[in-house]
Amino acid sequence: MKPDERITKPGEQVRKPVEQATTLAGWIRPNRMDRIQPAVIAVIGDLVRAVPGTISLGQGMVRYPPPPQAIEAVRAALDRPSTHAYDDGTGLPSPRAAIARKLKTDNAIDVEEGGRIMVTAGANMAFMHAVFAATEPGDDIVLPLPFYFNHEMAVQMAGCRAVCVPTDAHYQLRLDALLDSLTLRTRAIVTISPNNPSGAVLSKESLREVNRICAERGLYHISDEPYEYFTYGPARHVSPGSFPGAAAHTISLFSLSKAYGMAGWRVGYMVYPDHLAAAMIKSQDTILICPAIASQIAATAALAVGRAYCGPHVRELESVRDIVVGRLSELGDLVTVPAAEGAFYCLLKVETDIPPLVLAERLIREHKVAVIPGTTFGMTDGCYLRVAFGALDRDTVAEGIGRLVDGLGTICG
Repeated sequence: MKPDERITKPGEQVRKPVEQATTLAGWIRPNRMDRIQPAVIAVIGDLVRAVPGTISLGQGMVRYPPPPQAIEAVRAALDRPSTHAYDDGTGLPSPRAAIARKLKTDNAIDVEEGGRIMVTAGANMAFMHAVFAATEPGDDIVLPLPFYFNHEMAVQMAGCRAVCVPTDAHYQLRLDALLDSLTLRTRAIVTISPNNPSGAVLSKESLREVNRICAERGLYHISDEPYEYFTYGPARHVSPGSFPGAAAHTISLFSLSKAYGMAGWRVGYMVYPDHLAAAMIKSQDTILICPAIASQIAATAALAVGRAYCGPHVRELESVRDIVVGRLSELGDLVTVPAAEGAFYCLLKVETDIPPLVLAERLIREHKVAVIPGTTFGMTDGCYLRVAFGALDRDTVAEGIGRLVDGLGTICG
């Protein structure tokens, strides 16, 4: 018998060796990922690296480090064998207990009232779990505009359809438009407050109404809240999971990446209804097995420090935001910049016919400043740009915004 032959049963097809089976072109065929937008942070990052000296106002991070207590807790745990092993898929008891206390104190969410906690590798993974657990392929998920680009990507990867719904001129929810978007295929409505990419803080009244609509229609309210502590002036964050009766249909997503400067640790958490528990653990076990033990140890120590850790940084960011908005106002009618009451972003509309990605590329190549095109966030009815001001010190942000103002004035003025 030749090496690539084998005995087969009647009617059984013989598998040919790979080198004989097909050409390379035969392996490269369309698939679901082709229909999903590119990972824009990577695209802009490649452009930035090609133009040394570029100031990036692109990626959304904070510039401050984790609390020292978090670092010390991990150092102390490195010699323990359990730090390097698998553990409970929903998370260690200590961070889940710390999270429960935090939720009750800061969010008015009592997890004993029909909700469960899972530690995840950031809020992005929590959103992916929520979509897998709550939907069937072909379902609709409502995303108010502007959406967070990874949300739309996750919805499409799960075989669902993202239904984009316009908001008002200040990026506040339009409840009439939300109601008009609902069909028999709708499974969830997503809200993000404070919002990435606009910085809008959604009103308590509008969030309560979305939660009521979801309860009446048998839908899930997926509430994404990584920027919960980042509010300015009179704006205040509200967790929809705190509303009476919300536990049965509300999925709340949180992250330590921003508030505690722990983006690289990839640790977040979610609260979900009891009846989704089996589905959630299936998704977690398949994608992650369990959250990184070292990250959970760091998270427990960070949560013990609490909200007070990021308070001074938020106040500093508010002053940086004022610099950003003040400089952009110099462009007059060329740009529209709705008030950014939270997070560390501005989403500005530029009065130009230049496509947003083309404009973003020119700003990098000609003026050495990077921003994110608004089409990434579903804003296709004009030229929108997201400016992020959290990852750099005040002077560097001021220099970058100066370049942006000069660049927009030169290119579009």
